[in-house]
Amino acid sequence: MSGHPTDLADLERPILDLEAQIRALEMDPAKTKERDRLRKKADKLKAEVFASITDWQRTQLARHPRRPYTLDYIERICDRFEEIHGDRNFGDDAAIVGGMGWIGGLPVMVMGQQKGRDTKQKILRNFGMPKPEGYRKALRLMQLAEKFHRPVLTLIDTQGAYPGLDAEERGQAEAIARNLKEMARLTVPVVAVVIGEGGSGGALALGVANTVLMQEYAVYSVITPEGCASILWKDAAQAPAAAEALKITAPHLLEQGLIDGIIPEPLGGAHGDWDQAAALLKEAVLKALEALRPLGPQALIDQRYEKFARMGSVVK
Repeated sequence: MSGHPTDLADLERPILDLEAQIRALEMDPAKTKERDRLRKKADKLKAEVFASITDWQRTQLARHPRRPYTLDYIERICDRFEEIHGDRNFGDDAAIVGGMGWIGGLPVMVMGQQKGRDTKQKILRNFGMPKPEGYRKALRLMQLAEKFHRPVLTLIDTQGAYPGLDAEERGQAEAIARNLKEMARLTVPVVAVVIGEGGSGGALALGVANTVLMQEYAVYSVITPEGCASILWKDAAQAPAAAEALKITAPHLLEQGLIDGIIPEPLGGAHGDWDQAAALLKEAVLKALEALRPLGPQALIDQRYEKFARMGSVVK
């Protein structure tokens, strides 16, 4: 779009400037009216700006460094959470976290990819890119959930599975493929939510669910826009065009029948209000689980199979 900022930082700058002015007035009781006026102005500006953002800007929102991650949501939606470690085979991959949680009093096996915020955490979490032991840990937790008749909730947020030599040596492709197969056969309800980036098979390994939801500014794709641009145009700078062509945002995917619903985010994105974003996510998850509750084991398997069998189109 001519004259329209390409990068999210340029788009957000006027909003951030207003919010900085609001914070400066918060300690002065005499400035209450001025502060309220600026808040209304900021909210109006946010509504105008985010009503027309591009798919590339949505991608940047999905990657926002202050966006809540899996553990941030678990802390807010679970009344209690007991983390479970290890795959009982090789080790414990910190790029995937999971365990038994209680959401609104309902016991649910919760798991998801976890990114890091500072350098130390990013290295520990391998930048949210799981290795085979991470996916095998997730599968172990799903099988535990099935054993004890607990529904499964997965929170998806990864640019993709780790492509390193050590991961390939330990069977990365096999681990992902096995998760796809075993998730399809689970006899308990499975709800998946894309909370940030849903990248390739690394995301799909936690995504074979009865109900697949996406947060409003999340993305879900077989490849990153930069990767697609590098292949098609030999130029990663063409990522904005690739994002538009890939149709990776929640509205596009809902229209294509690849997801079942969109979870709204606070005005301006989840990074602006973690508590409200978590409340909206919790409400959507409980609603999805309630809808699946009447289905028996075989009905859950059949519904899941039929759901994924309907996806895609054949060009004759």
